[in-house]
This record gives sequence, structure tokens and C-alpha cells, in this order.
Amino acid sequence: MLYRILPLLVDNQYRGHISALYAFYLITLVTIARSCIHIFAADGGAQSIATIPLESYTPQGSETVVFVFGLWGIAQLMQGLLYLLVAFRYRSLVSLMYLFVFLEWSSRLVLSLFKTIETAGTAPAAVAQVVLVVVVPVLFGLSIWRPSEN
Repeated sequence: MLYRILPLLVDNQYRGHISALYAFYLITLVTIARSCIHIFAADGGAQSIATIPLESYTPQGSETVVFVFGLWGIAQLMQGLLYLLVAFRYRSLVSLMYLFVFLEWSSRLVLSLFKTIETAGTAPAAVAQVVLVVVVPVLFGLSIWRPSEN
């Protein structure tokens, strides 16, 4: 079972259920798109998407929040580029990437229980993190599933 997550030979052969591969493509696309919003949007998506009331902060406070969102965008872009590399060159690592996606999003969910931020509404990522924490384990299971071995 471990070789399905950490294969001895890293190649472009994906051996899991095809739906998990297509879902990984979608996660890759969304990760890169989100990163670009955080990097290039004037507010980094902090107010326009995450509903953080930047106008209630000092100008320096708002700039800091936007800067941190930009930094987060760069980190997401690096992650998205890694996913892209796996999706199109090293598909045997898709299962491992699903573990990383799960660890990232479940960690965000746990962190949100201890560190909160004031928002004017519910950010799409707040909903997505709950959905992904439930759905990604299923996708992971499909990615390690081998029809010929059942």
C-alpha cells in the first residue's frame, strides 16, 4: 500500500481511478487561480473575496493584510506549480499530493478554531475547506484504488 503513495519509481503512470485524476486537475487549476487573485488583485482578495473589512483598519493595517495575502498567493502559486508538474509529468505522485491537500486544508480548519479573523461574511474558502476535508479522503482512496487488484 505504501508504494501507491510513495512509489519506488516516480513516473507519469497514474494507476488510480480516473475521476480522482480529473479532480486533481481541477484542484490544481483552482489553486493556481486563487494564487493569482491573491498576488494580482488590488486588495489581494482580502476584502473582495474573503470579506475582511479592510476599511475598518488603519491604512498601514490594510496594507499589511493585503501584503500577507500576496505572500500567501506566492506560496499557493508554488504549490499549484508543483501540482501542475505532478499532473502532467509525475502522475504516480497524485496520491501523495492528495495527502498534502488534505493536510493543508484540515490544518487550516483546525487553525481557524484557535485563530480567528473578523469578516463581514463567509469567505468561499471557509466553505471549501470543510468540503475538501470531507471529499479529499475519498479522492485519495480512489487514487490508490487498483481495479485489477480487487
